[in-house]
Amino acid sequence: MAWTANFDPRALRELENLDRMAQQRVVTYLQTRILQRGKPRDLGKPLTGDKTGLWRYRVGDFRVICRLDDEAQRVLILRIAHRKEAYR
Repeated sequence: MAWTANFDPRALRELENLDRMAQQRVVTYLQTRILQRGKPRDLGKPLTGDKTGLWRYRVGDFRVICRLDDEAQRVLILRIAHRKEAYR
């Protein structure tokens, strides 16, 4: 069973606010690298501190912050932001 992606409303707004090239880069990365591989932890890094349990993916200057649900094989995308803003 393949992994699926769900966007938090905030992440969806952040994606829509990016320019077209950045949107395309993020969506392509999610589709080809995370969802199709079947092992989303291989390319991401776990976050620590108050963000324990979340994972981050680097897509150029942008960061995609996610929560991984192994039972449902779902990636919940919580934030898509420039690296300066992503962890605030």
